[in-house]
Amino acid sequence: MQNPALEFQDRIQPMTDSGWQSRTRLLIGDNAAKRLAATHVLVMGMGGVGSFAAEFLVRAGVGRITIVDGDVIEPTNRNRQLPALVTTEGLYKVDVMRERLQQINPDLRIVALREFSTPEKIDRILTSRFDWVVDAIDSLTPKVYLLVTAYKLGMKVVSSMGAGGQVDPTRIRVDDIYKTQKCNLARYVRKRLRKGGVVGGITAVYSLEEVDEESMMFTDGLNYKRSSFGTISYLPAAFAGACASVIVRSVMEVK
Repeated sequence: MQNPALEFQDRIQPMTDSGWQSRTRLLIGDNAAKRLAATHVLVMGMGGVGSFAAEFLVRAGVGRITIVDGDVIEPTNRNRQLPALVTTEGLYKVDVMRERLQQINPDLRIVALREFSTPEKIDRILTSRFDWVVDAIDSLTPKVYLLVTAYKLGMKVVSSMGAGGQVDPTRIRVDDIYKTQKCNLARYVRKRLRKGGVVGGITAVYSLEEVDEESMMFTDGLNYKRSSFGTISYLPAAFAGACASVIVRSVMEVK
């Protein structure tokens, strides 16, 4: 009888590819990896969710990405946003992320737009064709405008609801926007989507955790943003991971 340890070794496939994507291909296969390399993703917003979502997608092998954000990095961003360091304060988020993403994959095709998410800018951006759109906008009016416009153009969308005021990543869920529960932002978005003629077909990442309303502060109202919630470091990244997984798993399942 053969030694069980030797029998196990016989079943091990040697990893002959030392390329940076070898571990990914070992999991998802070469065909899915090729499809990811041909996928073009738009990520709107380079805050806590958007910056991590963009990086997760590029590390997974997405070969073409457009990132959009008009903000520069501020000290308050450092608790949760990927490009935010002491040394990057005052720089545009998209510029820092472009350089970072190209350091991950030098062959990446990337467009970085220093644009705030206004309806006019969204119309112009969506004249390009994207396989997927990641909505990481945290202001309601441009968020809904993006979702309605992208949906009517036939683009697949995954939308992050709010990651503020929460601390438990195990409560995160992924579902159609019309099946979400216990999320006030999702409720507001659904109401406006219905007025825009969208009654389903948008994937939402949200949480069942109750938001800590005492952590809310009011803002200056610029760029459609009137309030913000306190945030913890890992929650936006956890939302981002869920968003990225929607796209990767969808590409994997395409035959």
